[in-house]
Amino acid sequence: MAESVDFEGLVVRHYEPLYQFAFSLTREKSDACDLTQQTFCIWAAKGHQLRDISKVKTWLFTTLHREFLGSRRRQTRFPHVELEFAAAELPTVSPASVNRLDAAQLFDALAQLDEIYRGPVALFYLQDYSYNEIAEILDVPLGTVKSRLTRGLSRLHQMLADKPKP
Repeated sequence: MAESVDFEGLVVRHYEPLYQFAFSLTREKSDACDLTQQTFCIWAAKGHQLRDISKVKTWLFTTLHREFLGSRRRQTRFPHVELEFAAAELPTVSPASVNRLDAAQLFDALAQLDEIYRGPVALFYLQDYSYNEIAEILDVPLGTVKSRLTRGLSRLHQMLADKPKP
C-alpha cells in the first residue's frame, strides 16, 4: 500500500518536475504552484489507494493533468468577468425577494417550470453540465440549449418574484 510512502520525501523528490509540468501547461507561476500543491493535497487524501508504489510518479503526473483539465473546463464554463463590466447583464432582484427565498421554494418553482426549460436549467445549475454536454444529453442544438436556459431562468425568476410572501 502507498501509505508506507514518506509524504515529505515524496514532495522533495517530485515537486520540481511536477511544477515544471504544471508551468508548461499553465504558463503562470502562481497557477503552476497552485496546481502542484493541489496535486499533493489529492495525494494526501487519496494516495493510500495506490496499490503499486512504483507508479507514484505516474499517478502524480496524471492527477496534475486531470486537475489542470478540470480547472480549464471550469474557467470555460464560468469565465472571470469583472462585475463592473457585467452589471448591465445582471437581473434586478429586490432585497425583499432575496430575504424570503429559500432552497425549498426554489425547488418548488423549478418543479412548476415547463419541462422544456426544467431540463436545461437543472442540468446546468444543479448538475454542473456545460452547454455542449446539455445539448448532447437532450439531443438538441447548442443554440436551443442557450435559449431554453435564458427563457427558463427568466420564467423561474418571474415565478419567484410573483410568489406571495410567507
